[in-house]
Amino acid sequence: MLEELTRGAITDTLDYDIVEPAHMELAEPSIATAFDACVARGATTVVIQPYFLLPGKHWNQDIPELAGAAASRHPGVAYLVAAPFGVHPLMADVVSARVEYCLAHVRGEVPECEACAGSGRCRLQTADAPEASAPA
Repeated sequence: MLEELTRGAITDTLDYDIVEPAHMELAEPSIATAFDACVARGATTVVIQPYFLLPGKHWNQDIPELAGAAASRHPGVAYLVAAPFGVHPLMADVVSARVEYCLAHVRGEVPECEACAGSGRCRLQTADAPEASAPA
């Protein structure tokens, strides 16, 4: 999903010539692989934008260490670990849009979103009836 987002909506929206997806751990492309790909495509500055809402250990420690190790193979290439999304004013719009879409889905008005597609997870539930139907 990250690669589809990066190669689709993000590259179509942002005005950057070089954009590569990366995973911090457990999956490829890794930060090192993506960093190498950016440099191979001509980047002289690499910005790592964590897809996190708030800062934590990954942003404070893990990602900077991974980025530094990747950069060490490319002398002269600058890098920046950008801030997580945080409490940006547009986040309220994002939350509202997601909630409204999910409610429209459980009412049968729209298909599952890209995050839930095929999972069947977007459904109303109650403690006494885990498989509740659409709202009245």
